[in-house]
Amino acid sequence: MVWMGPSTADEVTVPDVVGLAMPRARQVAGEAGVVLAAEDPDGPPLRALTWPGEWVVTAQRPAPGTRMRRRGSVVISFREGRPAGEESPRAE
Repeated sequence: MVWMGPSTADEVTVPDVVGLAMPRARQVAGEAGVVLAAEDPDGPPLRALTWPGEWVVTAQRPAPGTRMRRRGSVVISFREGRPAGEESPRAE
């Protein structure tokens, strides 16, 4: 479930975090004014699901370029490891 953010917040543009390593994806999302979230809102927090190890974002919703309110959530899918065919996750 995607939360679009507080009704009184200004609008921001959702960044593209697919292919980024989790630390970089969190940074990019934070700089854009949104928060990354796991698929299951009742499950463990995203940080608990992606620690320890290296994790890469494989999908996101809403799509990059979507407008939403500041502090809204971008729901991501992820996998352990690095992107296929790359030595390190996409640096952007």
